[in-house]
Amino acid sequence: MEPQTPQAESVPAHPPLEALAVQPLLNRDYESRPAVFYERLREEYGPVAPVDVLGVPAWLVIGYAQTLDILRDTRGIWSRRVESWRHYRDGTVPADWPMLPVVESDNSAFRDGADSTRLRSAWAEGLRPFQDRTRPEAKALEQAVRRHADELITVLSENGGPSGWADLSAQYARPLPLMVIGRLLGTDGDGDDELIIDLWRVMDAGPDAQEASARLLDRVADVCAARTAAPGADLPSFMLAAVPDLTAEELTREMAMMTGLVGDVTGTLICNTITEVLIGETGARDSMSAGMLQEAINRASAANPPMANLSFRWPKTDVRLGRFQIAAGDPVMVSPAAAHLDPAFTASTTPDSIYSSRAHLAWSAGPHACLGRDLATTITTIAVERLFDRFSSLRLALPADQLPWRSSPLMRGLRSLPVIYEMAGTPPEPAPAAPADPEEAPEDKAADGGGANSLVRRVLRLMRRS
Repeated sequence: MEPQTPQAESVPAHPPLEALAVQPLLNRDYESRPAVFYERLREEYGPVAPVDVLGVPAWLVIGYAQTLDILRDTRGIWSRRVESWRHYRDGTVPADWPMLPVVESDNSAFRDGADSTRLRSAWAEGLRPFQDRTRPEAKALEQAVRRHADELITVLSENGGPSGWADLSAQYARPLPLMVIGRLLGTDGDGDDELIIDLWRVMDAGPDAQEASARLLDRVADVCAARTAAPGADLPSFMLAAVPDLTAEELTREMAMMTGLVGDVTGTLICNTITEVLIGETGARDSMSAGMLQEAINRASAANPPMANLSFRWPKTDVRLGRFQIAAGDPVMVSPAAAHLDPAFTASTTPDSIYSSRAHLAWSAGPHACLGRDLATTITTIAVERLFDRFSSLRLALPADQLPWRSSPLMRGLRSLPVIYEMAGTPPEPAPAAPADPEEAPEDKAADGGGANSLVRRVLRLMRRS
């Protein structure tokens, strides 16, 4: 592995980042043929390339060894705090730069040192009841995911009968994770419809996104205030119990981040896994056929990670990286998607091997590795399992190279996943509603078990109106 070197040893002189002729990150190849785009960068620049990110120059790290080294950050070279960005400090970052709200969000993803450790310890303890499958909260969550998955499948197939056409992105993969956000927040179903719809509007980045984002943040702040006053068996309450000095503002920022990660990243992972199974070129289909569903998800995560690129880091000192000297305070993005195409990574994996490499970086690594990996994997596992159990046949309605992708500087997922399906026999009986309080018996609360006014159907009606 090539080490990072905080000196300029053996690095040919080159202009600073701002003076280099940078290529736009967002282009046609990046969206539809990312392997071609990354390979072109690799041939021209090596493991690190200068790119233009929506008008701001940045370094894109595309080598596997370099990406892993930065993520692990064993020498403490890299900062996640936006104040470490030289041009942010001097006020030259455009005020209307689209990614500015992301890097200014001041949540745990953009904290360092003791601040990061404190917030991540709250996350680790807060997520534990939902990720430890022996806990009642985890069991209730899984039951809710399974129920919502079955109902979404029933609804999407109602008009077409036992066979037909569906968009598995808009009608299944993306809505499903949204249905459990209220359970994580402990809202007890109160106002979940509008919360989910506003999150959907934010994810779609349409004309209503800004207003929806403001409403969503207000709603999350109200929920966090309520949990502070009256804790329950929910994520914000468990986080507060673990770190009692969390402020209302900190908790609100963390929960706002959670809605996006559970909603968009998990939905994209579900969709990408289904896609890789249907295309069948990365071994995901063979893993699925062999009953190794988590291995299928693992392969899909390596072949097409939902977070194609991870948000910015800034070196605290000048550092040699590949062919370049990265100046202190330069913005740097690492690209798991590109790193997974590096021959240094691909040489150790083949589509026909029984197990793929667990060394993929879809969940990041090091001090900022994803703490919700097990939760996202559980939701995805149930989603994919229920889908292929309920359909006897699923095939793409378009050639794989014509599938429409939606790409941003960070995310890569499908705009739609059109399929032709055939149902497998009689649909299952609706599962009983999982209680919001895991200690309550199901009969103690009104079941949301698939009736005409269930959460799934209410949300889908609102989505159609949006």
